[in-house]
This record gives sequence, structure tokens and C-alpha cells, in this order.
Amino acid sequence: MFAAVFLFMFDSPVQIMLVIGVLALLFGAGRLPQLARSLGQSRKAFKEGLREGEEDHSIEPAKIISTSTSNPGELSDAELEAELQKRADARAEH
Repeated sequence: MFAAVFLFMFDSPVQIMLVIGVLALLFGAGRLPQLARSLGQSRKAFKEGLREGEEDHSIEPAKIISTSTSNPGELSDAELEAELQKRADARAEH
């Protein structure tokens, strides 16, 4: 898609060659493949991050089981450890 947009920006192949020549002078001919590879890896990482973000939002949050205490801040150490273990297990499953 980018290539199609790039080609419509210039009227003739001479203009495209001129831009490529300027890029080669600025970055050096040996550095251009590294630059292209770096851009490709960045694009891939960005798309993967977007995909992971969408997956995170599509997963239902783990339901928290309410305890018998009236104030949730008053959990015993054993209850707190059990709740933390449940949450860790739920995250490990997803």
C-alpha cells in the first residue's frame, strides 16, 4: 500500500530515482538495507503490540469472589494469599 502511495507522489521514474539517489547519499548505500530492515522490524513489533492489546481487551476480566467479611479491606493473610493465587492462576491461563 505504501509503495502505491509513494508512486503516485512522483510523476516520472526519474523523480523516483532522484529520491533514491538522495537517500543513498544521505545514509550511505551500505546503511540503506539496515534502515529498511529496522523499519520492517519496527512495523512488525507495532502490529504485534496492537494485536496483543486487542486480545487483552477481548478477554473477560477474572471475576473476584467476594468474601464473607463486610469490609473488603479486612482480609486475613490466608484469604489475601488465596485471592492473589487465584488471580495469578487466572493470568497464567490467558
